[in-house]
Amino acid sequence: MLPKFDPNDIKVVFLRCTGGEVGATSTLAPKIGPLGLSPKKFGDDIAKATGDWKGLRITVKFTIQNRQAQIEVVPSASALIIKALKEPPRDRKKQKNIKHNGNISLNEIIDIARQMKHRSLAIELSETIKEILGTVQSVGCNIDGNHPHDVIDDINSGTVEYPAS
Repeated sequence: MLPKFDPNDIKVVFLRCTGGEVGATSTLAPKIGPLGLSPKKFGDDIAKATGDWKGLRITVKFTIQNRQAQIEVVPSASALIIKALKEPPRDRKKQKNIKHNGNISLNEIIDIARQMKHRSLAIELSETIKEILGTVQSVGCNIDGNHPHDVIDDINSGTVEYPAS
C-alpha cells in the first residue's frame, strides 16, 4: 500500500491564532490530522513559539517535512504596531474593544516598514512607510504626538526625512 504522501514532500500550513494560548484542537485537527500529526502537540508548540505575542492575533506558518514541523511566526503590520506600543498583555476574554491610544516614534515605524517590505506591494520604502502609517491610523495611535495622516502629508511634501532603503 502506498503512503498518504511522500515523506520528502514539504507541506506548508498557515494558521491564524492568538499568541501565547493553546488553540482549540478542533480547529487544528482538519488541517494537521491528514498529515498524520497530533493536534494537541501542535497546540502546545504554537503556545511556546508565540509566547512573545501574548494576547495578539498573529499568523503562524508550519513547514512540515518527515512528520516534523518547524513553526515560524508571521506577524501582521497591526500586530507589530501594537507590540511597538509596549502595552501590557491583556486577557482577551475579560477586556473587550480595547483602545490603542499611545505614541510611536517615526524610527519604530521605519523599522516596522523594513520588516514588512517583503510582504508589501510597494516599490519604494517610502510607500511601505505610508502603508504602515495607514495601519497606525486604523489602530488609533499617534506618531510622535502627530496624527498619522499629517505624517503622510509631510512625507508627500518632502518635509520628513526617511532613509532611502
